[in-house]
Formats: sequence, structure tokens, C-alpha cells
Amino acid sequence: MPEVPPLHPLLSPEHIALINKGVSTIVASRDAALRPSVMRAVGARISADGTRITVFVSRGQSRQLLQDIAATGHVAVVFSQPLSHRTVQVKATEAELRPAQEDDLLVLRRYLASMEEEVAAVGFDARFVRAMLAFRLDEVVAISFTPTEAFDQTPGPKAGTALPAT
Repeated sequence: MPEVPPLHPLLSPEHIALINKGVSTIVASRDAALRPSVMRAVGARISADGTRITVFVSRGQSRQLLQDIAATGHVAVVFSQPLSHRTVQVKATEAELRPAQEDDLLVLRRYLASMEEEVAAVGFDARFVRAMLAFRLDEVVAISFTPTEAFDQTPGPKAGTALPAT
């Protein structure tokens, strides 16, 4: 059964802008025995209304994560701005996998450029970011989903608070 977007948007325009900008993105899932798998994404894209998100991971570094998503459909993704620690988490239960395509390159390059700026703000050189987010397009897998849950995970008193935007 396909995921049905909630009646009210889960993500505020500010959350959508944060994700769209390109901030640190960590993707997680779990197997049938609830053992977690996790990997840093090399790119992310969100629809203008926040109802569809695609994150990109390197296949060679994400084998267990990709196996878990393929088997369960479950995915949780955290988007966090390094300097401010502003963080939002989204979850879904029907994630889809596909190989990255040539038309994804613009998104991947834009994400890399944004992360170079974000990580430079906390004192790390762009070379570090390029090494951390290096990929070959034929090794990249796109994970697309409609978020069904979202949480404010910014450190502080509201951390863990369920969204939707109001």
C-alpha cells in the first residue's frame, strides 16, 4: 500500500529550506532483528512541498543499509546544520531504491558545494569534505521516500518533539 502524505505538511518551509540547502545528512535503517545500519549521504534533494525526499549514498560504503532498506522499506534520515546544530529527522516505511543517474549529478554537486561551506564554518578545509563525500556516479544509489513522521532533533528542550508544521 503506498504511503499517503499527511493532511498537514510535516515539514515547515524552514525545515524544507534547511534540507534543500544541503546540510549533513545521515541515513539509517534496520534489519528484521532490529539491528541498525547507518551511513552518511553524499547528497539530498527535497520536493518544494516537502512530501518527497531523495538521499544518495555510496553503494560500496552502504551495503548493509541498502540491504535493510530493500528488505524492510524503513528509513530514518537526520539533516543537521554543522554550525548551529539545527536538526530535523524524518522517517518513512516505504523507501524505494534506484541507481543514481546523470541528471542527479547537479544535485550531488550542489550538495557537495553546500557542505564545503557548512563544514568550513566549523573550521574544516574543503579537501576534507571532498574526501568525505567522494563518489563515483555508477556507485551511487538514490533512496526516495515520502516522510510519514518528522521530529525536531535540534539539541535543547524541544529535541524529539514530533512535527508537523503549524
